[in-house]
Amino acid sequence: MDARLQRRVQRYGWDRAAPAYEDFWAEQIRPAQMRLLEVIDLQPGERVVDVACGTGLMSIPMAALVGPRGAVVGTDLSEGMLASARELAARLGLANADFERMDAEALDLADASFDVALCALGLMYVPDPAASLRKMRRVLEPGGRAAALVWGQRAKCGWAEIFPIVDARVKTEVCPLFFRLGTGDVLARAFEAAGFGDVRTDRFEKLLTWATDAEACGAAFDAGPVALAWSRFDELARAEARAEYLASIRPHRNGSGYRVPGEFVIVTGRA
Repeated sequence: MDARLQRRVQRYGWDRAAPAYEDFWAEQIRPAQMRLLEVIDLQPGERVVDVACGTGLMSIPMAALVGPRGAVVGTDLSEGMLASARELAARLGLANADFERMDAEALDLADASFDVALCALGLMYVPDPAASLRKMRRVLEPGGRAAALVWGQRAKCGWAEIFPIVDARVKTEVCPLFFRLGTGDVLARAFEAAGFGDVRTDRFEKLLTWATDAEACGAAFDAGPVALAWSRFDELARAEARAEYLASIRPHRNGSGYRVPGEFVIVTGRA
């Protein structure tokens, strides 16, 4: 897919997914996000940039961890996602969390202005992840820490059939090469190529749980990366896609709900 088109698809797709995103995904991905927070080990007073921050699921707890002497800047292409993040920060009275619409490949931030740069479950959607990693390194002061969390290997993510199911009904692929960064040492090598040292990898699995067919389909179609394509399906296409997706996750049925495996990869490095 053309990079400019891919950015537009991501921007408007996540605008559409934003209202449902936390309802269907916040609890499922929280264990992986908390593991990322443990790995990055934030300290009071640190300055953090959260690239592709979404609704602020990482930015908000990080703002609390760095405290009033620190600061968090969340960036994202989706204004819908950022609006949710700003609303939550305001409701919690977090004056040290700021959110700006910004392309992950072109961070409009000063050189060497942050102690920590991270991207949680966002690099898979960036047309040029290497460019994003280079920008993350540029905004870090010497010795600053970087981290990225991505989905792992396709074969270990039980929900992965959502992409071919949707792609069969649209003209262009929704998320080309989505699982590439989670395969082997691809992400670690990308960190090294971007100039990071002390690069380390943490690969782990977590179960994603949904209580009903409706919840599983809501997460897959309404609140995730295929939301824009899904919004254009007619009722017949929707019914067929739902049926195919539920069949694909049937091996992970647990009573009336689902326990779907997911693999994650965290890579860290220093500027």
